[in-house]
Amino acid sequence: MDFCLRTAFTVQCVLGIVLSLSGFGFIVESLGINYGQVGNDLPPPNKVLQLLKSLKVTKTRIYDTNPNILNAFAGSGVEIIVTVENDMLATLIDPQQALQWVTTRIKPYLPATKITGIAVGNEVFTGDDMSLLDNLVPAMVSIQQALTQLGLQQYVQMSTPSSLAVLANSYPPSEGFFVPELTTIMTQLLQFLSTTKAPFWINAYPYFAYKDSPEKISLDYALFNPNSGMIDLHTNLHYDNMLYAQVDAVIYAMARLGFRGIEVKVSETGWPSKGDPNEVGATPQNAAIYNRNLLKRQMSGEGTPFRPEMRLEVYVFALFNEDMKPGPTSERNYGFYKPDGTMVYNVGLTSLSTTTTPSSSIFLTSMGTKMERTGHSQLLLCWISACLVAMVI
Repeated sequence: MDFCLRTAFTVQCVLGIVLSLSGFGFIVESLGINYGQVGNDLPPPNKVLQLLKSLKVTKTRIYDTNPNILNAFAGSGVEIIVTVENDMLATLIDPQQALQWVTTRIKPYLPATKITGIAVGNEVFTGDDMSLLDNLVPAMVSIQQALTQLGLQQYVQMSTPSSLAVLANSYPPSEGFFVPELTTIMTQLLQFLSTTKAPFWINAYPYFAYKDSPEKISLDYALFNPNSGMIDLHTNLHYDNMLYAQVDAVIYAMARLGFRGIEVKVSETGWPSKGDPNEVGATPQNAAIYNRNLLKRQMSGEGTPFRPEMRLEVYVFALFNEDMKPGPTSERNYGFYKPDGTMVYNVGLTSLSTTTTPSSSIFLTSMGTKMERTGHSQLLLCWISACLVAMVI
């Protein structure tokens, strides 16, 4: 009896070690990747799903409600945030139109496809079309009513991603406040988010701040590299990176309008690997460092200095370079991957350990390499399992 128990215990321990070494089962729950589609020759959605699974990423955001993607992701368990395009807001303020939109764009895919969020517009507060501001919250209210009417409200949260330009001031974080002209509409939005218990989504890019003032802002501070950081003299909180300072500035800005309990999530952040001559710091080296350091933080489940116990959820921008996007060169070069599936740069996350899970790792490699490694790991697992079972017998 004792021999059998000892042998069974040995089997469990060794299998656990093999599973850890092979990378199975480890998921960074607070990490998502934005999946943009403004490019030529992007892989089909089923291949994108394989790539996300190889990265052990279970959250993504798309910028529409592409039915091909939603169908391909059915049964995968990957959480998807879909987007209402800005030009749809005027239509969706009508409750009947909103009901029709939810009935055709959301309901057919739930629950097989794990749609967990709806981004209503994108950076509406800082766009050129001022009519979008008037339509934003009414459209959100109409969509929420439609979700409730169809019994889908328990599946889906709704918010709107805003750029950091909604803040009139972000330094130091405790002095963060919204642009005064946005106070009325921002208060309406925050009331909606508070009522529905939805997060405030912010698109936060330390790269932009560094590019605009490289002589004033430490590159190491922007990249999460070791640095002396800064202390907010009003709170005595220490910040060793710009992203966390930006997020906390939003939290303080909301508090100034009377909203203290709303969670802030980063709907976009990233660093371009290529830019125009005036786009300082847009290099593959800096992009790799920023994303590598950010993902290390995500693996440790960190919160910001103001909310250290609340794990910060972050969506990295982006999965692919999108060669059809307008604007400066950097806009087309935020991706981890080229459309053909090859890496733009090596993020270097094939074996990163944390203090709490020393054998855990997240893999960001090419699809072919990952599939080959997985195959070898499975063969090794089967071989060891067979040997151990033979020992028991």
